[in-house]
Amino acid sequence: MLYIMTQRLVSTECDLILYTPPAHTGLNILYIDEAMIVVDKPTGLLSVPGRGADKQDCMIARVQAEFPDALIVHRLDMGTSGIMVMARGKAMERALSILFQTRQVHKRYVAVVAGQVSPTRGEIRLPLLTDWPNRPRQMVSFMLGKASCTRYQVIDVDKENDTTRVELEPITGRTHQLRVHLQALGHPILGDELYAIAAVCAKAQRLLLHAAWVRLPHPLSADILTIHSPIPF
Repeated sequence: MLYIMTQRLVSTECDLILYTPPAHTGLNILYIDEAMIVVDKPTGLLSVPGRGADKQDCMIARVQAEFPDALIVHRLDMGTSGIMVMARGKAMERALSILFQTRQVHKRYVAVVAGQVSPTRGEIRLPLLTDWPNRPRQMVSFMLGKASCTRYQVIDVDKENDTTRVELEPITGRTHQLRVHLQALGHPILGDELYAIAAVCAKAQRLLLHAAWVRLPHPLSADILTIHSPIPF
């Protein structure tokens, strides 16, 4: 999901809760060369700094402490774990941003959701808009929302616990897209403090959403890279 560094004008998810980032035990680097760094972000860590001195610990800050030329080109929600792609230097930031903007970067996520999803594969096409009185929440708006599309496929159904493990492919990259689309489908992600009812949120100690796979052309060679991150739940 493309992220451009601009002045922060709206609340973030972290603004609504006490921020207690996980201990920094070292970077989990999935890929690195002169053009880019791909890291595995832990759940509970901001991608970029939040407002206030207590919210400066984040994924980009941890990476820049070791690789000062690292720059953000997209981000993950605080609760989402998994693959983050970072550029090395301004030229690679521009090149990777273009790849994201032109949808040459393909991502897949894995989530555990409430209920038993049927049919077992499909597309969710619901336009999304910021719910300004309740920001940072997003909402479905057929009149004003931006076109948004998520493909899903069921991996496994746990009938005993009434949950489903699904693979998700965001075709567009709207804020909170996967979380809102699944809630609208009637299957909110377990551990989602923004979009799941309390009973569903309480079924997990974290947001059960993980960026597990990415495929993109290398910004220098155009060779196709495919990178995986193990599912932590």
